[in-house]
Amino acid sequence: MQISVETTSAIGRKMTVQIPEEEIQSEVATRLKSLAQRVKVAGFRPGKVPAHIVRQRFGKQVREEVIYDLIGSSFNAALKEHALRPAGEPKIIPQETQEGFAFEAQFEVYPEIELVSLDTLEIRKPVCQITEADLENMLERLREQKKTWRAVERGSATGDRITLTFEAFQGDQPIAEGKVEHFQIELGAGQMIPGFEEKLLGSKPGDHLEFELTFPEDYHAENLAGKTVRFEVDVEQVEEFELPQIDAEFVKGYGIESGDVEEFRREVLANMERQLKSALKEEIKTRVFAALSERHSIPVPEALLKQEIQRMLAPFAKALKQEPKLLNQLPLDGIKESARKRVSLSLLLAEIVKVNQFKPDPDRVRQAIEELAENYEEPEKVVRWYYAHPEQLAQIENLVLEDQVVDWILTQAKVTEEPVAFGELMNKQQRRTGA
Repeated sequence: MQISVETTSAIGRKMTVQIPEEEIQSEVATRLKSLAQRVKVAGFRPGKVPAHIVRQRFGKQVREEVIYDLIGSSFNAALKEHALRPAGEPKIIPQETQEGFAFEAQFEVYPEIELVSLDTLEIRKPVCQITEADLENMLERLREQKKTWRAVERGSATGDRITLTFEAFQGDQPIAEGKVEHFQIELGAGQMIPGFEEKLLGSKPGDHLEFELTFPEDYHAENLAGKTVRFEVDVEQVEEFELPQIDAEFVKGYGIESGDVEEFRREVLANMERQLKSALKEEIKTRVFAALSERHSIPVPEALLKQEIQRMLAPFAKALKQEPKLLNQLPLDGIKESARKRVSLSLLLAEIVKVNQFKPDPDRVRQAIEELAENYEEPEKVVRWYYAHPEQLAQIENLVLEDQVVDWILTQAKVTEEPVAFGELMNKQQRRTGA
């Protein structure tokens, strides 16, 4: 067997393998001999079928099977001989020759990664303290969650809720089936296209409004993107909100059975501190990974890229199956670029783990599982469940290992602290998680 390997790109390889005809014929003969012992042919007793009949009837099929198996075994042997680690399945191009059989295998390998010296990395580490103003802002948000509405007869203002019935037209043709009735909008919340809520400011119950607006160029419905539409709106009701006082009744609604307002404030602050700990951890990790990725240019194998794209599209699979046209509305270029960055980072972290021989810290794994289990009624059962299911346990171990890598990088890099406001940090966290 002759093997040659050609480098076609940083991670691209082309392997040519030639298998002598004698090797093929030898294996074919062995298999036909074995087949003759068990094949059934009319007119012959089992095991007594002449060899030339067995070859005549089954020779072509057996040769194809032999070649298929030899492709697999010779390809794997060649990978081992040349110390190649393929990323994904190869593209096999078979070639019959006078000397036997040959095939060309085109594939990509995992990239060789040369890690930069981490002491050259510069990382701004966010630090944050919760202020009294942050606590008051959070309490105000909790009040808003319990706000009530009261009908008014005055003209509407920002923050009011309007109930309306409307219809939209392009020319004289409605753009939807019938009117949208008893629809509620909070003015200033940005529920509608730009300009719609502004047109409602000052309107009163019983008002009839007509106005034109142009839909954004990037509007999700292509038939409306960039188009001018006429709206006819009937205002049914205007309501203003009322915020409750933070008193015993209010705090009981948040689980403080004693009705003690100070206990409630302490609970809110403790929850904010937990949120802050999580947000800081995520922001630090994001910055560390960004600095790391910026210093390494890693070619990404196409097979790994496709796998990551499929994983990212998985949440949309059901919707896409029901409505394939939705695929055109997804930001595919952005998804592909995001997938490329994720794969590149994953390869980079794997190399760091391998070079430094990192292993998941069992104590940190246990702690991570116990923190997850706290959200359930019977934490002990949850902990036992994780340790009884290796796949789920491996997911936690990988997350812990990732945290260990981040901690280690912070000890190697040039780190400067950067004060960040609580509200800014939490807004970043919400944007990151899509909440």
